[in-house]
Amino acid sequence: MLKVRDIMSTDVKTIDPDSSVEEAAEILSNNNISGLPVVEGENLLGIVSESDLIVKDKKLHFPDYINVIGGIIYLESYKKFKEDFKKFVAVKVEDLMTKKVVTVSPEDSVEDAATIMSDEDVNRLPVVEDNELVGIITRGDIVRDLARNK
Repeated sequence: MLKVRDIMSTDVKTIDPDSSVEEAAEILSNNNISGLPVVEGENLLGIVSESDLIVKDKKLHFPDYINVIGGIIYLESYKKFKEDFKKFVAVKVEDLMTKKVVTVSPEDSVEDAATIMSDEDVNRLPVVEDNELVGIITRGDIVRDLARNK
């Protein structure tokens, strides 16, 4: 059975949480990648992706609400609005990054990684071993492996 370690990339571009949002955009653009693990030392703190940057650049939509007897009832997710607002005003990567990162181990099967990507609707999974980032596996890595083995 093919394992994540067999097809993951080990030369992973990363960024520090104190880096600017503009620096993250530049790294993504210059390296033609769509996601960037945020690390402190080798410890994974989060991930910043093109979609995070797009949230920062979109027009902010305030949630619809109704006023009932002096209280406000939001008709849309206020929590989502707060997350978007934080990204909208982000200056540093740590303000923009997604903190709940789905990861895999180098010993996980490629099939499991593909299933996680599909279930979680993510394009990449950081590969973590002993709490340290050791690589990254992307949908592209899996597709290339499929094409190679036909």
